[in-house]
Amino acid sequence: MMRKMQTMAVALGSALLCATAGAGAKSDGEAAFRALYKELIETNTTLSVGSCRAAEDKMAARLRAAGYGDADLHFYAPEDRPKDAALIATLPGSDGSLKPILLLAHIDVVEAKREDWQRDPFTLVEENGYFYARGASDDKAMASVFTDSMIRYKQEGFEPRRGLKLALTCGEETPEHFNSVYWLIQHHPQVLDAAFALNEGAGGELDAHGQPRALQLQAGEKVYQDYTLETTNPGGHSSRPVPDNAIYELSTALLKVGAHQFPMALNDATRAYFTEQAKLAAPDVAADMKAVLEHQDETAAQRLWKRNPGWYSMMRTTCVATMVDAGHAPNALPQRATANVNCRILPGVPPEQIEQALAAAIADPGVKITAGHEPSTGVGAPPPLNDKILGPVRQVAEQIWPGVAIVPTMSTGATDSRFLNGVGIPSYGMSGMFFDAEGSHAHGLDERIRVKSLMDGRRFLYNVVKLYANQT
Repeated sequence: MMRKMQTMAVALGSALLCATAGAGAKSDGEAAFRALYKELIETNTTLSVGSCRAAEDKMAARLRAAGYGDADLHFYAPEDRPKDAALIATLPGSDGSLKPILLLAHIDVVEAKREDWQRDPFTLVEENGYFYARGASDDKAMASVFTDSMIRYKQEGFEPRRGLKLALTCGEETPEHFNSVYWLIQHHPQVLDAAFALNEGAGGELDAHGQPRALQLQAGEKVYQDYTLETTNPGGHSSRPVPDNAIYELSTALLKVGAHQFPMALNDATRAYFTEQAKLAAPDVAADMKAVLEHQDETAAQRLWKRNPGWYSMMRTTCVATMVDAGHAPNALPQRATANVNCRILPGVPPEQIEQALAAAIADPGVKITAGHEPSTGVGAPPPLNDKILGPVRQVAEQIWPGVAIVPTMSTGATDSRFLNGVGIPSYGMSGMFFDAEGSHAHGLDERIRVKSLMDGRRFLYNVVKLYANQT
């Protein structure tokens, strides 16, 4: 009986996919989506003069118009930061014993000056097949798609087996000031609790001819951690140099940090990434990737580092000096010298272990090492890559981009997924939005996204979330 029920569930999922994929192909509700996207883009959500709450009020109004009630929509913010609110919208599932799926997207954006841009960064412009605006890609594309999907599900009367939880959050770009995902985990942990989360962090790669080459699925990301290295000295007049010099001592320590390599360590995501990339790469590159996979060949890893620093960073924890400050006067011996060393730590490795490794590499008790005080992300193992996650991705991708490679990856940067993975909520980066080698210009001038990429991503996420929502 159980096997028969599972077969029926698979058949139902396939039928549902075919029906919804057909609707997506007809651009169902595209005009309404474009209006939503434009409204979100053109509501300024920068830290300096913008307001996430203002944008969320507009998205909440659209959700209410689709049939969501006040019990389904909630705003969360500290009393002293009302503009930095998070909006949580819920679509209940039919099986209350199953945890919901979290659809996470931040709506705050990086600052943008009109005088630096070719176009007004806060006016959505469609030109030559691209949308241009601050947030066009990062991350109002996914925020708009997730909000639009929740609206469509409600309008269609979709009743998921698992509940769906939309979280439009603030502060991802400026966590040194405030981050609502971190704040919610600390003060309202039940709000984000979920079986797993879908978030930004991975898109798709287009080849030189603009054709889909690889669809990435992010499973895990490295942990961000700064360390301050400090040396001190009594100093004195520069005309009377002494053997001990704070700048020289710090410089020696930094040279040792630069020479230190942390051991290679591959996880499920990075193994899957290099396995799939080797199928797409030039023969010599593929051979090096296979050597890393089969033997953890360090010589091959060094060659890959020269080709792509991101590949090297996926293999191991990395630490690099990023800032230096020393001395107090040009005619005085330095009394103090400090440097910031930024580490991107493999998931599952405690930051304390990296601090100990730095101390051992420097081997100088005169160099004080202090960990930075970024919001704690937890250690968090990489989320599992099993058929429950990969199956729906493959199924929907084959409908939209037949034959495209599915490439799991681990991010060497940081998104809000780091907070969720750190407290045991598996978080996956997937958007279905493809970019060429030039990318989206996110955080830079004239940020953009291909119109087709956004519409394809809308279709992909709408369908894949439906399949996830009907899983047990």
